[in-house]
Amino acid sequence: MMSSFFHATVYDPLYNGLVFLVDVIPSHDVGIAVIALTIIVRIILFPLAKRAVIAQEQMKKIAPQVEVIKEKYKDNREEQGRAIFKLYKDNDIHPFASFGLILIQIPILFALYWIFAFGGLPEVKDALLYSFIPLPSAVNMEFLSMIDMAGKSLILALLSGLTQIAYTRLSMGAPKKHPPSDGSFGKDMARSFEMQARYVLPVIIGIIAYTVPSAAALYWVTSNTFMILQELAMGRRFSK
Repeated sequence: MMSSFFHATVYDPLYNGLVFLVDVIPSHDVGIAVIALTIIVRIILFPLAKRAVIAQEQMKKIAPQVEVIKEKYKDNREEQGRAIFKLYKDNDIHPFASFGLILIQIPILFALYWIFAFGGLPEVKDALLYSFIPLPSAVNMEFLSMIDMAGKSLILALLSGLTQIAYTRLSMGAPKKHPPSDGSFGKDMARSFEMQARYVLPVIIGIIAYTVPSAAALYWVTSNTFMILQELAMGRRFSK
């Protein structure tokens, strides 16, 4: 049942969209089709992305109040959590908006992986095509005549990690100067999370991008680039 749901809501629409774009692009370049498809997906997800950006800005503004609550209830974690979530609710803040955006992209990456890892292209599976999607006259798997979209690419893997670093730097702001640890579990956890988000996550993404078909890595690079431009357009800068 889950497989049928995944195919109906994610795999089949993406596959049909990709085949359609391959057909209408003059060079029939699958890489260019992946970039175009990624931009379309990002435009569809824009309302959720905008909500995530607004939530991040709001959370920065109330950060001093959160610290006051943490200090007030430092010996009562349960009450501390309730007070923080009440603060979020009172300010109409959705702290998990960013996680929702990430979770939505996971099935998209899985779909692209299966399309290219299990023969969805260059041989088009016409049984999966909607009635109004034509078969492309040709399928060019070499992105810009350089990168095989079904193979691995060190260049795209590196770009995946670098664009993730740039996006994280932009969304989280400049690295904070933390005072020496005072043994506080909450502060140590926050410091650890920040370090992992800034430096460990991009490395992990780069490694994964090298182990999957280049099409999935190209999707991630394009998606990160789109989000960077989006946040710059919304007024963010690479500054403190």
